[in-house]
Amino acid sequence: MSVLIELGDDRGAPRDERRPPPQVSRRWRVALLLVACALLGGAAGPAYLTPQVGPAVPAGATVLGAGPLLLVVDPDANPPTLSAYDSAAPNGPHRWRVTVPWAAGWFAEVAGELLLLVERDQTSGARVTTARSMRSGEPVWRRPERVVAAGDAPVAVSEVRSASAPGRRVEGTVHGVDPATGATRWSVPVPSTAVLRALPGRLLLVQDDGLARLLDARDGTERGRGRLPPADYGPDNPQVVGEHLVLRHPSGSGPALTGYDLPALAPRWRLPVEPGELTLRPCQGLICGQDEQGRWAIDAGTGARRWTWPAGARWRTVPGPRVPTEPLVVLGMAADGKRSLVATVGRDGHRVSAVLPAGLTDCRWVGSALLCRDGTARVTLWTLAAP
Repeated sequence: MSVLIELGDDRGAPRDERRPPPQVSRRWRVALLLVACALLGGAAGPAYLTPQVGPAVPAGATVLGAGPLLLVVDPDANPPTLSAYDSAAPNGPHRWRVTVPWAAGWFAEVAGELLLLVERDQTSGARVTTARSMRSGEPVWRRPERVVAAGDAPVAVSEVRSASAPGRRVEGTVHGVDPATGATRWSVPVPSTAVLRALPGRLLLVQDDGLARLLDARDGTERGRGRLPPADYGPDNPQVVGEHLVLRHPSGSGPALTGYDLPALAPRWRLPVEPGELTLRPCQGLICGQDEQGRWAIDAGTGARRWTWPAGARWRTVPGPRVPTEPLVVLGMAADGKRSLVATVGRDGHRVSAVLPAGLTDCRWVGSALLCRDGTARVTLWTLAAP
């Protein structure tokens, strides 16, 4: 099997053809082989995957993943249609197909037995959410707000309208929704605006003044509260892993991460970080970070560094579920500058596991597979082995 090795950005100058090639000792050849195996996650190297051909997708269609379903929204059909396929067998017939209202954009997620399909308007604000049966696609109820899934519990929110970053903040009142009828079960007012993190069975609300509240998503009961320092609150800040919250914020000596225990929001540790852009994501029970120096992971309970990947800054994260439960999937460029290397990032660091052909675009993580467009009228799914 062929092996592709990412050598970095410095390729070196062309050698003088009049000189013989430099001799490389056996010791250095062995060392290079060991480094290659370590980088690629094992001596076998990355596999060349065989794709599953998915359904035909019109040029203007939107492709979404929602639990076990692969969804195709065709806004140019008359009327617009929503088709659902089995993400494990995308080349089979569709499970169901229904008509939907026209919208400028779509978002989908699963709450128990419900498919929450969000329609967005021209300014990227959530206009309405329709709860549909996962089995048939038939509408169950409809609300004029964004409805998010906190595990099996639907929660309705009013987004602060923004063309540049929809969904960053909410305002007004947060409503717990009866999954069977769509009726409001409970309500919690939001002074000014706040960041909302929907977690399995829980909601985290962080207000403009730093007041953080942890709510039970089933009945709205407050389970904990505390004050957080001033920060750039957003969908990725703070992050929650299990019973721990990690916040990125300014401090007197520079930017820092602080860890808090839930539900009491008691501070436990603080860690300085490098200035500049930093992205944090949950990562198989850890907090994975990406900055200009690379990728790394810390224990959310202690702040201890678990691993570091200096070359990881050059790899881009594949979009996936809003609340990820699997390892992160990242793509990097192979040495030929055409094909893509696929790596999973989890508790034990990174593992380069696959090679994708050139020409794939718009890849995203759906179920246990990468879904990509390949320049044809169909999508392809590339199933990855468990890390």
